[in-house]
Amino acid sequence: MRTNIYIDGFNLYYRLLRENPQLKWLDLRALSAELLQSQNQIQTVRYYTARISGRIDPSAPGRQQVYLDALKTVPEITIHLGNFLVTKPWAGLVHPPQMRGGTVPQFTPPFPVVAKVWKTEEKGSDVNLGSHLVRDAFQGNFDVAAVLSNDTDLIEPIRIVTEELGLPVGLLCPVIKPAGGLEKVATFIRHIRIQHLQASQFPNLISGTSIARPVTWN
Repeated sequence: MRTNIYIDGFNLYYRLLRENPQLKWLDLRALSAELLQSQNQIQTVRYYTARISGRIDPSAPGRQQVYLDALKTVPEITIHLGNFLVTKPWAGLVHPPQMRGGTVPQFTPPFPVVAKVWKTEEKGSDVNLGSHLVRDAFQGNFDVAAVLSNDTDLIEPIRIVTEELGLPVGLLCPVIKPAGGLEKVATFIRHIRIQHLQASQFPNLISGTSIARPVTWN
């Protein structure tokens, strides 16, 4: 069965990889094969992400580029970039204001009402993923699709493909309990375990290239 994979990169990162840097050197095509059955002939793996900011860690964009270069060595993988926004909006404070860790600073009433905060947002990935899933389904580009995400914004695109077009769409789930709406519209569910990630790592140095695993990911 011709199978297309659609991966929400930020959902994968925040759900599974942020706390496991040793698993970030992830071959997404190999992961897809680990999660699916032998009859699933993986023809395309679409990876949705955005170029990250170096505001907190100036070396982070460089590591991301190395990883994108690694993904480009796999013919089945295509990379689709959204936008990563960093803004400083005003945000309301809970009263009395608390510091991380539960300690209360020595403020005296009246407490401040708002403060400026750093806000980071990724824009475009869910829209791009959903649009490509529906487009590929209408064009007959796959027999089976699988979506790696737990983003409820993808419920409607998946429902259109499964209910209106009658094509199976699986959920590659990065959490223990998937969002209820996603669970209802998905044809099948595969839960991603740590052992799947461990079995799907690129070699430390990709053969025939100078692309190597970032040292902080060891």
